[in-house]
This record gives sequence, C-alpha cells and structure tokens, in this order.
Amino acid sequence: MRKVAARRVVRNSHNINAVASPTLRNRGIENKAENIGLPNRKNRSPLSRFMPQAHKRMSKMLGYTLTLGTSDAWSGFSDVAAARLSTEERAALAFASLRSLAPDHAELTARAAIRAAGAPVPAFLGQMNEARSWAAFASRSELKAYAAAAYAALSPKDQAAFFRHISEVEIAA
Repeated sequence: MRKVAARRVVRNSHNINAVASPTLRNRGIENKAENIGLPNRKNRSPLSRFMPQAHKRMSKMLGYTLTLGTSDAWSGFSDVAAARLSTEERAALAFASLRSLAPDHAELTARAAIRAAGAPVPAFLGQMNEARSWAAFASRSELKAYAAAAYAALSPKDQAAFFRHISEVEIAA
C-alpha cells in the first residue's frame, strides 16, 4: 500500500498548483500523451498547402528584408531571389514593383538597377578622362548607342582615322 501511495505522490508532484488552477492548464506529462491526435496549430489555407517551398521561403525572406530595411538586407534579398526564383518570376516581381511607383521614380529606380549612367555631361577640362569616367558607369546599351551615334557624327576622314585606331588597338591586344 505504501508503494502505491508513494508512486502517486511522485507521479503528481509536478502538478503542485493543481488546486490553484481548476482549469487544469498545468497538465502533466501523462496528460499530454492523450492529446497527440489533436492538432495544435491553425488550419492552413488551401493555397498555402500547394505553394512551393521556394515561394514560402521567399515570402519569409521578403518579410525579414522589409523588417530590417537596410541596404545589406535588400542586397541579400536580391541574391536569394536570384538563387530561388526563375528569371520570369524575378521579372514579374520587378515589373509589379516598378508599376507601383510614380513614373519618374520608377524610371530612376530602373536606371539605378541597370546601372545606367544617363547622358554624358559636357567635358570642361579633360575630355578623354571625363569620357572614360562616364563610360565606366554606362550600361552596355548606352555605350553602344553613344559609340554608334558619335561614330556616325564624325566626318569621313575622322571615321577612317578612328577605324585605323581601333584596328591598331585590336592588333596590339
């Protein structure tokens, strides 16, 4: 009889506040085993059940990035998006984001994203130095457009001299 009473005391010793909690919120280990079949979380939406894991992770990443709001966080978001989203998904995300902005702000944002330099500024002191500086920031399409326009604006004599110059540079390389 003493052994049975001792077992009850040991088994119920974790629930010291049983009288103070009549709703039985402090359930012991043996009571938790009874609730195994009951779900402890909310039902997920049908969309969430079929959503690809990569999209769920990107949703979390976006939330973390928005919460932090730093340039490092956005740079990290860009890297993770490149790894986890397809080109079409990233393009759609960029398109939707740009459409949410005012046209002027959207254009400035797109230019910054593609690293566009804009029109070259007038050269004041050293034309070649300023041209090289502008070219370092220009996008590929800007370089091609300005090079073609500049070449077309040259006189035939200057075009021939330019052609000889680039041919010599090509041979030297």
